[in-house]
Amino acid sequence: MSANDINSFFDSRNTVEASSDLGDETLHYLEPIKSFARATYTSIYVIDYEKQGFEFVSDNALFLCGNTPEEVLQMGYAFYFKHVPESDLQMLLKINNAGFDFYEKIPVSERKEYSISYDFHIKNQEGRLILINHKLTPMFLTKQGKIWKAVCIVSLSSGKEAGNVKIYKKGVNKVYNYDLEMDTWKVTEQVSLSKREKEILQLSTRGLTINEIADAIFVSPDTVKFHRRKLFEKLEVTNISEAIIFATNNMLI
Repeated sequence: MSANDINSFFDSRNTVEASSDLGDETLHYLEPIKSFARATYTSIYVIDYEKQGFEFVSDNALFLCGNTPEEVLQMGYAFYFKHVPESDLQMLLKINNAGFDFYEKIPVSERKEYSISYDFHIKNQEGRLILINHKLTPMFLTKQGKIWKAVCIVSLSSGKEAGNVKIYKKGVNKVYNYDLEMDTWKVTEQVSLSKREKEILQLSTRGLTINEIADAIFVSPDTVKFHRRKLFEKLEVTNISEAIIFATNNMLI
């Protein structure tokens, strides 16, 4: 692996040369992120595009692949070259380029409202491939609108294969889906859940059984089963665990 390989993740359109003019808005910003990381099952890390590396890595075994947070922090993007299969690595480079191309077309005033999500494999310490979902959203921009720092959230994917590239805008019921083969973006409406479907999902995240959910929302177990079947069809999943992961990754609950 050469330095040029790692540098390929840092697009020339988003070169951040100096942060001295960004003021003190970032003072102590890592403290709430660290608190959130302690309270969630997901993995969290922060990218610093000026330093072209990681600034924070949470202590979660899912993403660390047998390394310590300090080791991943030190590796930065070299972590990907060590733990991501070559085919997925090339896909990530393509997504990176497409993402910055998309980002360049967004008005500067709206750029922090967008998040990108995609799935790829990482190889854990046993050498087993795990499909994860990776979300990236900007936290701080330069005065020119370039991403200075971004927060990334990693969780298990409900998908079957790498890809599934989507861009969301906060408060807008649209999803921009990226076609890796055609190198194009397609706009679709975001999946919408009914109030009852959200209730069932939220109660399921608490570990409640079908009978317990039925008692909680004052319906019969058969009614809960009916709504679960419709939910699985809508999300194109086969069980409640996959439904929870999909809904969480796609910000539906």
